[in-house]
Amino acid sequence: MGKSKLDAVLKEKTQAKKPIFVPYIMAGDGGIDNLNKRIQFLEEAGASAVELGIPFSDSVADGPVIQDAGQRALANKTTIGSVLEALESEKSQRNIPVVLMTYINPVWKYGFEQFARDCSQAGVDGIIIPDIPMEEEDDVASSLTQHDIAFIRLAAMTSTEDRLERIAKRSEGFLYAVSVTGTTGERAQHESDAFHFLEKLKQMSHVPVLAGFGISTAERARELSAVCDGVVVGSKIVQLFEQGDKDGIHSLIRESIGEKVI
Repeated sequence: MGKSKLDAVLKEKTQAKKPIFVPYIMAGDGGIDNLNKRIQFLEEAGASAVELGIPFSDSVADGPVIQDAGQRALANKTTIGSVLEALESEKSQRNIPVVLMTYINPVWKYGFEQFARDCSQAGVDGIIIPDIPMEEEDDVASSLTQHDIAFIRLAAMTSTEDRLERIAKRSEGFLYAVSVTGTTGERAQHESDAFHFLEKLKQMSHVPVLAGFGISTAERARELSAVCDGVVVGSKIVQLFEQGDKDGIHSLIRESIGEKVI
């Protein structure tokens, strides 16, 4: 389980030359009682893994759509503990890998070792922490390693070549390529630099490279997946759930991975 499960699922996709699609949802948005139902729906719709956001009041990487979802989740009294309890309750029925996205402050307050242990117990396969620099990650990284949880790193276009190589070397599960400059949210287009950036990361990385931030259409997902291993889509998925448009989510995932929608 854990990192090995995530590795196995993503390896199967890349070996079959199928694009990876990882939808992001905010835990507790729509109620914690609906969390496992949404994960199951995304699995059945064709997602490779699910990225699950933990609501936090100072979510510096998030654009307005995800920030609003976080506020709704916080209003529902969502905590790390309540999310992990919900995940653990159905981990034996869940086949799809789950990756948590959170910030370093809540994890530090929870306690690195306790957080890693409880994530493992809940069946969490990977962790993303966007606001901790590589130079300060050793304590949390060692705790995650002890519990076989992938520590997924982010790579930004603004980083130097040397830094990107070091990030790529360290990343586990997949390398999260931030394909725009700025926060999450829809973009009308991606600059040509983004495609060169993804091609460069593919040469550096020993794990799959997934493009994230600013992807809101199946067409854009396919374009980016052509130069890396797949995409992470957040704001659009969150928006469609908020609108109650499950058909829209299903179509977005299926069309992004090149499958016909029936």
